[in-house]
Amino acid sequence: MGTLKKPAHIAIYLHCLFNGGIEQVMLNLTRNFVARGVKVDLVLNFPGALFLWDFPPSVRIINLEAEKILTRVPKLARYLRQEQPTALMSANHYANEIAILAKHFSGTPTRIVVSDHTHLSQEAGSNSPLSFKYWSPAIARLLYPRADGILAVSQGVAEDIAARTGLPADRIQVISNPIETERVIEKSKEPVDHPWFNPPELPVILGVGRLEKQKDFPSLINAFAKVRQARSTRLLILGEGSERSRLESLISELGLENDVKMPGFVKNPFAYMARSAVFVLSSAWEGRSVVLGEAMTLGTPIVSTNCPSGPYEILDRGKYGELVPVGDSEALAQAILKVLSGQTKPADPAWLAQFNLEGTAQKYLDILGITDCGFRSAVPVK
Repeated sequence: MGTLKKPAHIAIYLHCLFNGGIEQVMLNLTRNFVARGVKVDLVLNFPGALFLWDFPPSVRIINLEAEKILTRVPKLARYLRQEQPTALMSANHYANEIAILAKHFSGTPTRIVVSDHTHLSQEAGSNSPLSFKYWSPAIARLLYPRADGILAVSQGVAEDIAARTGLPADRIQVISNPIETERVIEKSKEPVDHPWFNPPELPVILGVGRLEKQKDFPSLINAFAKVRQARSTRLLILGEGSERSRLESLISELGLENDVKMPGFVKNPFAYMARSAVFVLSSAWEGRSVVLGEAMTLGTPIVSTNCPSGPYEILDRGKYGELVPVGDSEALAQAILKVLSGQTKPADPAWLAQFNLEGTAQKYLDILGITDCGFRSAVPVK
């Protein structure tokens, strides 16, 4: 009698869970991996906002209890020695560097794949030299060559990694962020518990993202103030973060308290997207925005900054949405008014096919070295 084959075992290592795009990407991938019969561990330094995310019940949540930076490498190395997953994928700095070091000290054969979801040099340059983030490019240059696989979510991110680390371009694989299309469409049909949509009285401009410097919501709010001078409309920003008080002060200074609302993180932003007149991405930098692809999937008109990097690629050089300069609230306002006047650029279904979760998940499995996980086609996890 033969022995039963053990399922492939993937560990996904994140700093913690918050209300961002990386979490959404990992949730989409995890659901697909589980449907393929893969054993998945979600390894976290500490849980963070775990309650915001509905990971499949079979996913093991591993809390390293490593809030202190110096404890993370030894605790992750101990996890690798004890569990010996087939592969471990980390996301962004410093999870990537910690994963590489933990593999080195663990002495295990686990394949380490690091993934970059943001523009490394832009993020580093926005911080003080006294900050760890400022030194991210130098640390990546030192450690990335030790990774078994390096993944970037856009061509722009890949080029930035190559430039900052000196690695050859063929060492970095570009894989688009996956979108669970059927689930996004299904969730978009759910009711929205917000008075601006029940029934809709004025068109709603929607922004979604962490309330952090990177997302540059001040430019969106200033642009909205200009839009309001031309026509009646409202602005809704979904998300939470450290910039909330600053944004609330700006809204108050501009006298927009009745027309701008920030209700915080919502579990189902798709229902809001589907009912909004325009979706706006005002970011100063990105990796490859997940929400842009989701908004395109739902047919919501898009206005985006042409930030490094991602929007230019996702919107096919502006073919499927308006692209404006970073930090230019006047250009942002004019683009929003253009869309509100009915000048939209819906995406071709053939273009949207690149975001397909099934195909994207297979590319992830390939770089993770998972060649046989039971079956090739996944049934969505409900």
